[in-house]
Amino acid sequence: MTETAKRQLHLGAILEGVGADHTSWLDPDLPGDASIDIGWYIENARAAETALFDLVFIVDSPYITPDTAPHFLNRLEPLTLLSAIAASTSRIGLVGTLTTSYWEPYNVARQFGSLDQISRGRAGWNVVTTGLEGAARNYGREEHFDHKVRYARAREFVDVVQGLWDSYEDDAFPRDRDAGLFLDKSKQHRLDHKGEHFSVAGPLALSRSRQGQPVIFQAGDSHEGRNLGAAIAEGAFTSAEDFETGRSYYADVKARAAAIGRDPDRIKILPGLVPIIADTDEEAQAIVQAAQETLDISKLLVQLGRAFNYHDFSAYDLDAPFPDLSGVTLNSYKGHAERIIRVAQDEKLSLRQAAYRFGQWRSPFVGSPETIADEIERWFIGRAADGFLLRVTRPRDFALFRERVVPLLQARGVFRTDYAHDTLRGHLGLTVPENRHTRAAEEPQAIAAE
Repeated sequence: MTETAKRQLHLGAILEGVGADHTSWLDPDLPGDASIDIGWYIENARAAETALFDLVFIVDSPYITPDTAPHFLNRLEPLTLLSAIAASTSRIGLVGTLTTSYWEPYNVARQFGSLDQISRGRAGWNVVTTGLEGAARNYGREEHFDHKVRYARAREFVDVVQGLWDSYEDDAFPRDRDAGLFLDKSKQHRLDHKGEHFSVAGPLALSRSRQGQPVIFQAGDSHEGRNLGAAIAEGAFTSAEDFETGRSYYADVKARAAAIGRDPDRIKILPGLVPIIADTDEEAQAIVQAAQETLDISKLLVQLGRAFNYHDFSAYDLDAPFPDLSGVTLNSYKGHAERIIRVAQDEKLSLRQAAYRFGQWRSPFVGSPETIADEIERWFIGRAADGFLLRVTRPRDFALFRERVVPLLQARGVFRTDYAHDTLRGHLGLTVPENRHTRAAEEPQAIAAE
């Protein structure tokens, strides 16, 4: 059996409307209101489903500024949006971001559990701890949670949500009309959780879906973020600007999972993918070069500053060494901010160089469809990725990937030629988790049988 035959490449589509950069919205083929147009989302979700993608993904953040990228300025709330997509698709997974920093576990358990029922087992939750400090004031707090507190809170939050999802055993509702029995009360379970951050009684007023529970995704690059992903994630979203960075992250997260007794193959590592595709490698490189020449340094500085809670870099000398940020809070996107500082110091970058390096997405996937497929396969076989999340905004780019790259991956036996399942867990090769109360009842019987 070949290496690729043992594993299944996974593909997701990040539906980003008018774009998370500052130029995509200028595309004349992209509706100017795509980020709030449910028709745009449904059309692209259906296109991804026709191309046999595993999932579509909706990102979110509860804080903006006037300089925030266009898509983030005016967009639909993920759970509402994914529920509408669920009714317009039948196989593709539906994953949304929701923060553990400014929500309550009972609400989150109910919302994602509802999406899982509505979609008949296709829901996934991207667990995040809000990075931007300004979000605190949108939720009645003067100060943002400390970085370590955010991650401790997130771990407990997920434990509570998963406990609530198991409120009913799978056969709790006999719905026996002859006996007049709707619920078997012995199979409804309170949670009665009392922890450091949450106190939740339960039970949740919702049964489990066909896939048992929504799939847990996570995206975090700091030490605490990687530990959380290793502990809870079934899918990890990440960014990697080159093959070696991707392989290092892949090995590290899987090793952390193995160290705490988890099967590392149960975590699917999915880096972001922004391919630049043209008929030839030379034409693709020319597209990159032309785009570089039109970049606005002021917007790059804003994007660079986002990792530092939108720190204002405009007052610094662009051509001086990257500034000393020892007095700037890293209680935001800590892992990314620390990496920027480390690389800038190691490579002695100026502020201008750092802005061009980190204020934009630098794609390692540039070339003809064959070259893109080669590179995807290299990352997959080389254990730098289990799959990829394709950013979807410009219509032409998405069509090129679906129509010219996906068939090459299929011909090589890397990607599926048909859906074998109709749940998100099925697509990802994940088993249905057994209800904890059913398992607890079965364990004494198994021991007695021995």
